[in-house]
Amino acid sequence: MARTLRPFLLSLALVGFCAFLGGLFGSDSLSVAAAATEDDLSGGLKQFTSVYRLVEENSADKVDPDKSIFKGAIPGMLRTLDPHSSFFDVKDFANLREEQRGMYYGVGMTVQPKDGRTVVVAPFTGSPAYKAGIRPGDVILEVNDKRTDGLTTTQVADMLKGPKGTPVQILIAREGVDKPITFNVIRGEIPRHSVETAFFIKPGIMYVDVQSFTETTSKEIEEAFKKLGEQNVKGLVLDLRDNPGGLLNEGVAVAGRFLRRGQTVVSHRGRSSPEKPYSATNGSSSRDYPIVVLVNRYSASAAEIVAGALQDHDRAYIIGDNTFGKGLVQTVFPLSENTGLALTTAKYYTPSGRLIQRDYSNGSFYDYYFRKDIETKNLMDAKMTDGGRTVYGGAGISPDEKVTFTYNKFQIDLLRRRAFFDFVAKYFGAHDTNIPKTWTPDAAMLQEFREYLLKNGTQFTEQDFAENTEWVKTELKKEAWITCFSRDESLKLAAETDPTVVKALDDLPKARTLLENAKKQMVRNDVRSPRN
Repeated sequence: MARTLRPFLLSLALVGFCAFLGGLFGSDSLSVAAAATEDDLSGGLKQFTSVYRLVEENSADKVDPDKSIFKGAIPGMLRTLDPHSSFFDVKDFANLREEQRGMYYGVGMTVQPKDGRTVVVAPFTGSPAYKAGIRPGDVILEVNDKRTDGLTTTQVADMLKGPKGTPVQILIAREGVDKPITFNVIRGEIPRHSVETAFFIKPGIMYVDVQSFTETTSKEIEEAFKKLGEQNVKGLVLDLRDNPGGLLNEGVAVAGRFLRRGQTVVSHRGRSSPEKPYSATNGSSSRDYPIVVLVNRYSASAAEIVAGALQDHDRAYIIGDNTFGKGLVQTVFPLSENTGLALTTAKYYTPSGRLIQRDYSNGSFYDYYFRKDIETKNLMDAKMTDGGRTVYGGAGISPDEKVTFTYNKFQIDLLRRRAFFDFVAKYFGAHDTNIPKTWTPDAAMLQEFREYLLKNGTQFTEQDFAENTEWVKTELKKEAWITCFSRDESLKLAAETDPTVVKALDDLPKARTLLENAKKQMVRNDVRSPRN
């Protein structure tokens, strides 16, 4: 899906995802001391047992033990601690592990609900669904002869998954085609690429979009640089917008490759754990090209660790918006019956000692997630970068340069209505998808789109349409690229036309200046340091 749609369609999913995925690491990596005395624990359990027995014996409805404990008591207890400690039931825990592993078995496409039906958003490039010819906008009517009417999108997605090499029959309804189309697809291994896009956006300038930090992220980064040739890189734009975080070790590895070996990436400490620093083990001083990092309010946890480390060491110039401010460490404890607990056990600090976590002691969790005070910073938590710049903690990572581009009312309305997605699916139901890379929407297509908007009740003036014509053409082209070429090609086009990315390219000289100043400061520090 093009990045321009994310603020409207994915914001809720992103903050929810960051609530349980950001900053996770295995339970064997931390030893947690007992948090209460035996007497306190015994007294609390007796009181809980008494209350539970009263409810079980006197409730008007029969009490479901699993529901009351796993859906009620345990999550309720965790909510009194912090916004990110979470209990995972069997399905949630399985989904968590699937996200961390970075792969699953299925047909390889994203789907979404629309008017009570499940619609294909896009097949992944090279996946079984892509090779079969399934398109964006296709409506899934049946899976293995089972109707999807009344099923949720999650239920349909689960039906499409299955063991590698097994067949699945999908009945599709497509705009412009009178009869349903049957696709017989063989399930395969579907990688969940966390590095969604990596290419030379300009000669010598590499663009890399990291969507999350899974078990394969650092490997994907290395493969991208190897494929494109890091010796050819003269500058890098690292896009961490909408990245909710993920695995700590992967964030450390990604940040570390751009630092010098031995430089601190992040540290954490908590009530029951001593301070533990994480350093760059795969760094190299030979990677001295300038880096601009893009962040926004949905960049969280491991994404903030990367941005904060590169900023503190003056290795990158950060642009965008203040990040989410999620600096709590969750240790994952596997429990019985394939359930799990993600418990906050420590807090993250950047190399300069800044606290990443935003304050959550005042207000509700709703206010915490959907805050408006994104400019808040703790003036008492002021630190210095390697080059001597002042940076602040306590509210995520503040960018070096504030860069935000807002949509106008006409644009917001079209994006919320998913007008481009729906129109392009309809348009290529009646037009040839075999188009050249030089193709662009012509006057006839724009007129057809305008009529489509009016027919579907979109309110706008002639002036609105005229003033936004170039933007409309770009959005239509991005959607057409998914259908006619691939999702990957559309993502490249989206990056090339993204105003924030364009600004990042202009800011690469600022990143170079930061890097040079930091080097000079290091030399001065070495001169001052006594030698034995």
